[in-house]
Amino acid sequence: MAWVLKMDEVIESGLAHDFDASLSGIGQELGAGAYSMSDVLALPIFKQEDSSLPPDNDAKHPPFQYVMSAATSPAVKLHDETLTYLNQGQSYEIRLLDNRKMGDMPEINGKLVKSIIRVVFHDRRLQYTEHQQLEGWKWNRPGDRLLDLDIPMSVGVIDIQTNPSQLNAVEFLWDPGKRTSAFIQVHCISTEFTPRKHGGEKGVPFRIQVDTFKQAENEEYTDHLHSASCQIKVFKPKGADRKQKTDREKMEKRTAPEKEKYQPSYDTTILTECSPWPDTPTAFVNSSPTPTPTFSSTTRTTCSVPDSNSSSPNHQGDAIPQVSGEQLHPSATIQETQQWLLKHRFPTYTRLFSNFSGADLLKLTREDLVQICGPADGIRLYNALKSRSVRPRLTIYVCQEQSRSIQLERQQDSGSAESRNGAIYVYHAIYLEEMAASEVTRKLALVFNIPLHQINQVYRQGPTGIHIIVSDQMVQNFEDESCFLVTTIKDENGDGFHIILK
Repeated sequence: MAWVLKMDEVIESGLAHDFDASLSGIGQELGAGAYSMSDVLALPIFKQEDSSLPPDNDAKHPPFQYVMSAATSPAVKLHDETLTYLNQGQSYEIRLLDNRKMGDMPEINGKLVKSIIRVVFHDRRLQYTEHQQLEGWKWNRPGDRLLDLDIPMSVGVIDIQTNPSQLNAVEFLWDPGKRTSAFIQVHCISTEFTPRKHGGEKGVPFRIQVDTFKQAENEEYTDHLHSASCQIKVFKPKGADRKQKTDREKMEKRTAPEKEKYQPSYDTTILTECSPWPDTPTAFVNSSPTPTPTFSSTTRTTCSVPDSNSSSPNHQGDAIPQVSGEQLHPSATIQETQQWLLKHRFPTYTRLFSNFSGADLLKLTREDLVQICGPADGIRLYNALKSRSVRPRLTIYVCQEQSRSIQLERQQDSGSAESRNGAIYVYHAIYLEEMAASEVTRKLALVFNIPLHQINQVYRQGPTGIHIIVSDQMVQNFEDESCFLVTTIKDENGDGFHIILK
């Protein structure tokens, strides 16, 4: 037993001696310059053995980078897109940086590229109706643009162009090898495109998008190189600063675990890569601008709507293929739906609803139409789809006295008592949208097929058979659904008629 214990001591002492010797050897060998860290990391144990991870040179590397000098909001959750607040009309710098690696895109070395900066809608539903939304803004703000370039402050931009038909875009040429900064001004505010404007509503977000193109073989800048965008909200002057301060104060009140769920605020906004905007530069430069709807009666596309005897005045305009019936039916084809839109004075939206059948259009709710077409046209289109006519302010019934003898006999034997007592006197309904004597005269002319210019005066027969001139005040005191017998008297001079209401 003693021998075994002695052998253990010998073995332990030998192992300790060998370990000390190995350590001393390491100390002697690791002299200055003996090993480098790259040599150590090159050892197999430090190599990345997981082949599933892509190498660094395979990662997507954008050729350009666009940085806007505006702080991002601190009230944005992690993994959400950044949000930047801008003041209306204030100049903000967008730096356009050449981010290419050595040898990337040598064809643009020493050449100019073209960039188009746009302010567009973030909401996809508003993107579909961008043309209509911008036309409505243009109508309310004549002569203004949604986006402008502050030329005196901009650096390195060449051949700046703004198209009058695209108020939300500017384009220019620039050299990637030189410093380039474009200072933009956004003149629309987010609350201008909200459906309801009662104060305190949240404004819609916009996007600032930059699309860059190189010159093609036809010397037009149509070959797409890169696109990037960021989300913004635009406030009235100083409003963005107040909103940024409010968000910062809200974040300061949150607990530490809650703050970890939000991304920090950065001094600048980096535009992230995205798909190019659908409008191509060719259409922007060479094509004729899309005709915009005008508000003058000479150029607006209208149609002739046949009136009944008691309807509103006829709408005069160009002849348009008629759709059977005033109401759009679910079975209507795409072509019939287009004709219906033209007939009901919605020419601006025929392109937007170019693929809609009657059933597709009728499925849209009132809120959908307001969102797509704006409040005014949205409500009008909804009422037209639901055949909602204007409720008349007054209804009267008239019967021409000479026609009282015309009776519509019921289909029974002529000798029966019911036949003798079943006469029906024919009255016409007149619906007045205006409580005016001129409206009564015009509707009477329509009912009895009398040229309007031949009606000299309209009277109402009063007590003892006197004739009272029908004035606006008298019409305003008519009882609703009053009945009158109408007599026409030839004027003494033989020129025109007088109408008497009894």
